[in-house]
Amino acid sequence: MRHTLPIAPQFYVTAPQPCPYLDGRQERKLFTALQGDEAQKLNDGLSQQGFRRSQNVLYRPSCADCSACLSARIDVRKFKIRKSQKRVLKRNNELERRATSPWATEDQYQLFRKYLSARHASGGMADMDVFEFAAMIEETPIRTRVIEYGIGSKLMAVALTDLIADGLSMVYSFYEPKPAVLSLGTYLILDHIALAKEANLPYLYLGYWVPGSPKMGYKARFSGLEIYYKNKWQALDDPDSFNAELHPMNTIPIAEQVADLSLPDSKPISRR
Repeated sequence: MRHTLPIAPQFYVTAPQPCPYLDGRQERKLFTALQGDEAQKLNDGLSQQGFRRSQNVLYRPSCADCSACLSARIDVRKFKIRKSQKRVLKRNNELERRATSPWATEDQYQLFRKYLSARHASGGMADMDVFEFAAMIEETPIRTRVIEYGIGSKLMAVALTDLIADGLSMVYSFYEPKPAVLSLGTYLILDHIALAKEANLPYLYLGYWVPGSPKMGYKARFSGLEIYYKNKWQALDDPDSFNAELHPMNTIPIAEQVADLSLPDSKPISRR
């Protein structure tokens, strides 16, 4: 007689490497594989606990002595558009949205290279070739869409977006960097807020907000923003109350982090 044991997700930790957001810091991630019949359910559950997807991996920052990176999402029911954001919508009113299956194209890759050269020339993706780009777009075991924005035949912006149980998750986006006055990054978030509302989904997941990082600080300009802090989502009412100070007591040991996770069809393991 054969006995089959349930296969629970296995969690691992990356080796430390230079942080892409804060100079002089070391980044480390807690991660697990996203695969099998329960991939969508696992992605739904861990996204609600601060994890992000990259291809077939789910990860969350787990740095040894820094806890600056905080998962962020917008409660679209509480979002109130600002005057400056209304101007962004008006400047981009000629854009047409096209939602497609996750399939990479040459036009997307050329726009991606242009965006990286202008915005992230020294970043970790700077050397990504066309095959790696295709893998980023196409390797997804869950419900994913590529949302393109263009004027006529000219591609202006692309968002790789996951559909999860309680919202939309913007996995990665890139866009025409000039003219900067278009503020296409802001426009993409505003349009995804509208998409979430149309689908009656309560949240738009944005990735990480990092106090002290110019690359990530823009997210605090959106009302209704929540952060995943101390194992729960809470409104970011005062961004200045968070800082990026280093302190080993700011972080929770890996074993405790994993024990606290709520996995599909299970309950968190209580710490004693």
